Amino acid sequence: MNIVTGFIVFQIIWWTVFMATLPIGVQVDETPEKGFATSAPVKPDLKKKAILTTKISAVLWVIAFIVIQFKLIDIF
Repeated sequence: MNIVTGFIVFQIIWWTVFMATLPIGVQVDETPEKGFATSAPVKPDLKKKAILTTKISAVLWVIAFIVIQFKLIDIF
């Protein structure tokens, strides 16, 4: 795996994990103000979720790198 492929694989893993972590701990406002979506979270904690996503993605990327480099799974 070259550096470009590694970066692309990491980005795909990162965005997938990020979308999976977005609903964690979401609390909606009981009485939203007029003009706001009723499903909008009170405190989304995006920075914390991005850091958590990066850590999880790094571990998953290392696993993917090992599987690809050492050809542990024969696709063809």
